[in-house]
Formats: sequence, structure tokens, C-alpha cells
Amino acid sequence: MFGNKKNNNQGGSQNPNDPNFNSGRGGNNPSNTSGGGLVTTPPDVKQNLDDAESSYKSSGYNEARYSLQQAMLGVELEIGNQILKSLPETVTGLKKDTEADQVASMGWGWSGLMIQRDYTDGKDKMFGITIANNAVWLSAVNMYLSGGYGQTTGGDQNWKQIKVKGYRAIIEYDDSSGYKVSVPIGQSSLIVYEGVNFASEQEMMTASNVIDIDSIKTKLGEQ
Repeated sequence: MFGNKKNNNQGGSQNPNDPNFNSGRGGNNPSNTSGGGLVTTPPDVKQNLDDAESSYKSSGYNEARYSLQQAMLGVELEIGNQILKSLPETVTGLKKDTEADQVASMGWGWSGLMIQRDYTDGKDKMFGITIANNAVWLSAVNMYLSGGYGQTTGGDQNWKQIKVKGYRAIIEYDDSSGYKVSVPIGQSSLIVYEGVNFASEQEMMTASNVIDIDSIKTKLGEQ
């Protein structure tokens, strides 16, 4: 998720919060041409719980709070990784791209949890899955589903209501980005499927129905 990026800005920024920050060192300093980047190690849940208990007993409440947050983050990342492992190896002939797998979380009660997996043919066809706790996305989809926006039977309307494995959903189409299917699950989560260079709505629906939504919902603890 946090890749290695080369900084081609020779002048750089003097703001430490700017991604292009440069300390201002002059001279003939060498450019970085090697390095392994950062190791993505999830927080140790047990160790952070022990640290939280120890800090609490010594009245170190800020440290206790931080350790609890790290423990929660570790739990959520583990659940996200378990969901990734439960997803199929292929979807309608498209193979999973494990290098594109991502799990991210803000660490507080699923707020900001996001899980991503892509399936491709190695060329220009892609089926993407995003499982997220995102209040803005969920609110927008639920507005469509609750009748907040109308639906026509003609013209060029680029979305409509559908069902995916018994769940109410919205399917959209855009000439530049392809198909998108949004499926709310439970009270706070949704699944978004994206299909690039799919031949038809039916082909997109076939791919969407491969995913076991009930299993994902259970792993997230959604009701």
C-alpha cells in the first residue's frame, strides 16, 4: 500500500509535511538507488493488550489508549487478511493479482476498514473487489435504494437497482471506467465490484455472483 516512490523534484519542498519535502542539504549528495522500503508488519495484538493493561495500572491513560488502538488495528488487519484468503483464486477465468491485495484500517471499530483484491487476464480486463466501511459511499448507495433518486425505463440512464445473491444493489456503467456494482451489507459495510472491459451487464453480474457475500458479512460481524 505504501510503495517506494522516487522523488524527481530537484528543488523539493521545505515543508516537512509535504511528500516532496527536502531537508535542503546541498553539495554532491548521492541519490538513493537501493533499499527495501518499509516492512508491513501488523501490530502484535497480545503485546499491545499487555501494554495497555500495564499503562492503565500505572495511570498512563494516553499510552493505554494508544495500545488499545493498536490492538484493535491488529485485529482488523487480521480479519481483512482472512477475508482476502477466503476469496476465490479465479473469477470467470480472471486470475487473482495478489500484488494488488490491500488491507487498511483506521483502527477504531471498523471505521475506515478497506479490503481490496483485483482479478485480471494479464491484459486489459479486470474485476476488482473493494470491501469497505465508508459512511459516504454507504449513504449514497442507500439513498438510491430507498428511492431518493428516480429510475427511468428509457433514455441513457447509467444506473439501476438490481439484486446480487439476494442483496439489494446498484449497478452503474460508464464508458471510460466500465461497470460498478455496489452492495450494502449490514449496517455499516458495503462491497463494490468494478469491471473493466466486460462485454455486457450479464457478464458483470456473472462475475459478481461468484463472491460469497454471506461469508464476508459473517467475518465482518455484520448483522
